[in-house]
Amino acid sequence: MAEAATGEVVEELCAAVFEPLRRRDQRERGRQYVRGLLAAEGRKSIRNMALQTGSGGAAEEQALHHFIAGSTWDWQPIRTALAHYLGRSAPLSAWVVQPMAIPRGGEHSVGVGNRFDPHHGQVFRGQQALATWFISGGVATPVQWRLLLGGEGPAVSADSYEACAVAGAVELARGSAGGVRPVVLDVPDIATRATLGRFAEARVPVVARVSPGARLGVADQRLPGYGALPMAARDILQNVRGMRMPVEWADPERAGARRSSLVAAVRVLLAGREMLLFGEWSDARRLPGRMWVTDMTRAAPGALVRLTKNAGKVSLAAGASMDRVGLRDFAGRSLSGWHRHVTLASVAHAGLWLAGRLPPSSPAPAPGARPRRPSPPWPAADPPGARRHGPRPPRRRPPGARVTP
Repeated sequence: MAEAATGEVVEELCAAVFEPLRRRDQRERGRQYVRGLLAAEGRKSIRNMALQTGSGGAAEEQALHHFIAGSTWDWQPIRTALAHYLGRSAPLSAWVVQPMAIPRGGEHSVGVGNRFDPHHGQVFRGQQALATWFISGGVATPVQWRLLLGGEGPAVSADSYEACAVAGAVELARGSAGGVRPVVLDVPDIATRATLGRFAEARVPVVARVSPGARLGVADQRLPGYGALPMAARDILQNVRGMRMPVEWADPERAGARRSSLVAAVRVLLAGREMLLFGEWSDARRLPGRMWVTDMTRAAPGALVRLTKNAGKVSLAAGASMDRVGLRDFAGRSLSGWHRHVTLASVAHAGLWLAGRLPPSSPAPAPGARPRRPSPPWPAADPPGARRHGPRPPRRRPPGARVTP
């Protein structure tokens, strides 16, 4: 019964997201590929999927291979349709950008090289991708992708790593049918002038991780360090330990479980703009475990900490379905083939979550269910160039590689 229910969910999802494909045979191949990703055991090779969903003959295998590597259909409308479908089923709460390391040997797969994974702080051999994830109460699904190229890879692009992380998120956030929602950049050292400026221009609220050594100026004259030279983020937060307040949040790894930590926030100057720096302590005697900056300067620190917990939900979702839908299994030389493969793997991932076949932190709504009333929008970022008059008292209440576009 579970398999039949999943099949119904996936069929409804495919009918919606493959509608942009003009040709009927392409829509059918898309369904076949998604079903193959879900049905094939082990590595999701073209041959393995053809055996599961068709005759398994050479002609069937060749047709699937051509659909991914040699066809001309555009993957971007599929990603947009997937985001809109998810938004109707489970109202969007945030976007999360997170890197994905894809270990791989050999020399011929697109984007393979010696890469640095900023999320885990280590060098590896393989592909480095960045994904933008749709986040709702019970849904966490990747809907936008970028692949780092250059170096030893077979293709080169002039874009920077930061542009790779930002571009897809800004496009999705501005085009979302449910309104603009915050973007969580769970990528270390991503809070550069160019990155923050791109979000400000697009008027998309952003929360970005900063390293403990990031140099920031204290913007509140009532706090230690005001008027001095820029200080390390860890030192600024250590100077305001007395402002820490407890915050409770839902544990993304244990459904229904609640945890708490300490949080403090302080206004700082970064890239010529006033931002809010906040840190989270799991152990009051140590340095804060993670530090973030945001342009949502009027948001309560507790709400901001809870927003960053969506990054943990993404890590959990990726670990639960990485092998089940073959997100890392494309080994071809074609960059367009890689984009088509991860797009269809994202559709398969969404089908599993919507069918309740992955461990969400809360029950996922059934496709077609009446959406809940969207939550109120986050406090807007201050308009570019806005100036504030007079000091603000501290808050005391809880609330490089190159890339391809």
